[in-house]
Amino acid sequence: MHLPRSPRRTSVAWAAAVLTAAAVVVGPSPALARSPLADANSQKVDAALAEAVVSGGEAAFFVVMKDQADLTGIREKRGHGVRTRAAYGALKEKAERAQGSLVDFLDKERVGHESFWIANAVKVTGDEQLVRKLSQRDDVARIVKEQRYELDETESAVLDAAPAVEDGTPEWGVKDVKADQVWSQYDDRGEGIVIANIDSGVQYDHPALVRNYRGDNGDGSFTHDYNWYDPTGQCQTAAPCDNNGHGTHTMGTMVGTGGIGVAPKATWIAAKGCEDKSCSDSSLLKAGQWILAPTDHNGENPRPDLAPDIVNNSWGGGDTTFYQDIVEAWNAAGIFEAFASGNDGDGTTCSTGHAPGSQAPAYGVGAHDVNGKIANFSGFGPSLVDGSMKPNISAPGVNIRSTWPGSTYKAINGTSMATPHVAGAVALLWSAAPSLIGDIDGTRALLNDGAVDVDDTHCGGTADANNVWGEGRLDILASVDKAPHTAATVTGRITHEATGAALSGITVKASGVATSRSVTTTADGAYRLTLPAGVYDFSAEGYGYAATRASGVEAAVGQALAQDFALTAVPAHQVTGTVLDVTGKPLAGARVQIAGTPVAAVTSGTDGRFTLPKVAEGSYTLTATPAAPVLCNGVYSGPLAVDADESVSARTPARADAYGNSCAPAVYSWVTGKAKVALTGDEDAKSIALPFPVKLYGVPYDSVSVTTNGLLDFMEPRLGDYSNTALPAAAKPNGLVAAFWDDLVLDRKSSVQTTTLGTAGKRTFAVVWNNAAFADGSTGRVTFEALFDEATGTVTLQYQTVPGKGVGATVGIENQTGTDALAYSFDQPVITDGTAVRIAQGAK
Repeated sequence: MHLPRSPRRTSVAWAAAVLTAAAVVVGPSPALARSPLADANSQKVDAALAEAVVSGGEAAFFVVMKDQADLTGIREKRGHGVRTRAAYGALKEKAERAQGSLVDFLDKERVGHESFWIANAVKVTGDEQLVRKLSQRDDVARIVKEQRYELDETESAVLDAAPAVEDGTPEWGVKDVKADQVWSQYDDRGEGIVIANIDSGVQYDHPALVRNYRGDNGDGSFTHDYNWYDPTGQCQTAAPCDNNGHGTHTMGTMVGTGGIGVAPKATWIAAKGCEDKSCSDSSLLKAGQWILAPTDHNGENPRPDLAPDIVNNSWGGGDTTFYQDIVEAWNAAGIFEAFASGNDGDGTTCSTGHAPGSQAPAYGVGAHDVNGKIANFSGFGPSLVDGSMKPNISAPGVNIRSTWPGSTYKAINGTSMATPHVAGAVALLWSAAPSLIGDIDGTRALLNDGAVDVDDTHCGGTADANNVWGEGRLDILASVDKAPHTAATVTGRITHEATGAALSGITVKASGVATSRSVTTTADGAYRLTLPAGVYDFSAEGYGYAATRASGVEAAVGQALAQDFALTAVPAHQVTGTVLDVTGKPLAGARVQIAGTPVAAVTSGTDGRFTLPKVAEGSYTLTATPAAPVLCNGVYSGPLAVDADESVSARTPARADAYGNSCAPAVYSWVTGKAKVALTGDEDAKSIALPFPVKLYGVPYDSVSVTTNGLLDFMEPRLGDYSNTALPAAAKPNGLVAAFWDDLVLDRKSSVQTTTLGTAGKRTFAVVWNNAAFADGSTGRVTFEALFDEATGTVTLQYQTVPGKGVGATVGIENQTGTDALAYSFDQPVITDGTAVRIAQGAK
């Protein structure tokens, strides 16, 4: 985060009472009686926000639009991919149209904003005056303060012993819901179903989880794009991480092997919606969007066809209706969701459940122990949000042993632990009865009908459906027994054509008109799929083997169909090449690899040359990732067809941010300043008029604040400055150009000047820092400038003299909310005298 250097500037403190709940709980405080904002706009502005901005305070909040997408017709569509694509398209289009006028208003007010399409909401940070203006808009439905939710910390000792065999002795919760009986009676362990969680992350290479991670290519390599997303930015690499343990635990209960998980052959993906011990609204919203339309690790190039079938949510809090839009969007798309009911109960008091689990559209889950007694922490209904019966069902949630980071196991308590039992149970149900996939109402009905009734009506309801147990205790065997068994079972074995040896990790896919399902072969080369009756095209493929297909295979109701494949190994060839930087010069130290293959990555030499181990014939994607410092070199990604020895020239593209701004080295051509800007000393700033509108991330500005510390701030005039940090960062300042952001001092030998060159339409405006000294007393002075081009919109940063090559500075640009940036360098000695960097405007 950006830290204030001067004690005159303080950050806004956001405080909330946090309850100890696995399904995280934060309740909004009542508005202060003195707040006229709450009195005047009580129907739009929530009380917590009104209190936060009273008396000059600022807060982050969401402006929820009145116009929402109509998803009714999408529920009638057939096919998982068809429904997810339709839902994504409708939500995205509605948000873009509905938010247009509001975005224009915020840009004119110089207010940073971030849009969300799944809830049709815009996040901003502002004061009471801004909240008042927004509440008066006809297109705004409500304004909600951003909250954070704490994850449960109830734990017991780590258990070091790993399961002895793949299915092992089932944990008590797995046996209690009769998942093990579904395994034995139906030979069903969740094959072909994809489960996700929104949580603190997952240790993806945990021995009980790695084999059914969708990103596991089965050959020692991993593909994390579309299978993992970290909007919090907490993970140090592109691979999944878990800095809490909670998410690894819930995932294990769903799909872990060794008797840990309910559906141990379902496939999993994950989104990190919780930063560490807590989850922010922003991260949860981004994760919620990703569930419906998974993206690459940058949050780009959405693929709704890769959305999971089921999503587990062991979090929640308060009594808000904010997440109802997300839940309804998932349900419309055919994605089953389960939410924890919350851990704010005391075993007696009613209405202790919390949203989203307590919202009518959500399937909320309570917790019970091994003796069949409701957990004393389990949240009861009726819902404070809408009066609905809650929870919907109950599942094991006390002393639940599951996977834990460090490849260990831990037993903990919470409705967070109960909820993944339900998510895993749905995987078993949908695998056994694939005609139910996407049928949310039908699935809930079967879960409810199969549940064991528990008579406790002290919070209202009946013996078979009440506000303590919901419909009762989860019994997935009974639900599967009651399900429509209209599927065919396809089994087979994949072998090496020449030797007959079993081939593991081979992907077998069945593609039909409305259903496509895939599994990977086990160690003995076997696979199993259940498919609705119909005609399918089958394929079997894996690295090093020619893909084999069978078309027009008819699967009939109740049929046991055998579909074996013998794969032929293909020849391997040498692949060599050269990695070039963005200017076409050899680039040393780049990591070169072939995605999705076991071919070991190599590093380019001083001459940019590389030689890969031999690569099997086939079509691949070759990537070359520059080593630090990255500067303006992007990641090369290009097709590679191997049918003989190959030589590749991999020239890295200009590196770009999510908006599409890109940078490249430029020809140095110094511009001398003329008009002096009245800046002096340390921590000084001056707002100046621009001779022509300058765009930053698509927003035009006619003035900018120039600081002594080499920073141009387009968002607000201010005194003082902030310690430079890596970009982007959410805290202020945002909406900036960091020409040479460091702790600088202007004395009698220093100055900041501006000048304008050229004629109207082709002008260049320069801001020049001359001989600035370093505040820490370091020797030498720095002279640099920022040039704005009227015709092209480019920003050119030029450096005349730079002591230490910029080792303490930040260089780059950042958007108005601190969520996107094109960072050239941060505390790196990479800037030399007489050089220039040009940043081209994106067109997103």
